[in-house]
Parts: sequence; C-alpha cells; structure tokens
Amino acid sequence: MKKQLSKLLIDMADLPGEGIPGQPILELYGDHRILIENHRGILEYGDEKIQVKVNYGALCIQGRGLHLCRMQGQQLVIMGCIHSICIIRGKR
Repeated sequence: MKKQLSKLLIDMADLPGEGIPGQPILELYGDHRILIENHRGILEYGDEKIQVKVNYGALCIQGRGLHLCRMQGQQLVIMGCIHSICIIRGKR
C-alpha cells in the first residue's frame, strides 16, 4: 500500500521515478551497452538472450554476442549488440 501511494504521488506530480526505492534503473549506451541497477539476479544467460530478475518481474535483453561485463552489488553491465529490451511483469 505504501509503495502504491508513493508511486501515485510521483505520477501525479510528474516527478522522475528515481525516488522510488528498489525500482530498477536502466541506462542504455547506444546499442552496445546497458547498465541495470537494483536487479535481483540473472534468470537466463546466453549470447542471444539475458533475463534479469527485478522486483516486478524480469527484463529480457535480446541481441547478438551478449555477455555480462560486470556484476557487483545490485549493479550489472551487459555488452553486445542489443536488439531489444522487454519488460516481463510477474515472472518470478
């Protein structure tokens, strides 16, 4: 209930979502590098598809030559030729 209220207030005030604790943050650098913060682990790993667990489901990164470049704490960097990034809600 508390998270829903804070999300509603942020949406109504048109504030950036970085203020919501635990929300994943994605930074895409061109089509070859993605930084993901606040993840909860790797669900699937391959050179064409990597799925990362987040608090509301999963993020699916698809492309060619994908590899995990760095993973420390709740931050990871994936590199390769990124074709798509998809949000999968509810996957645990």
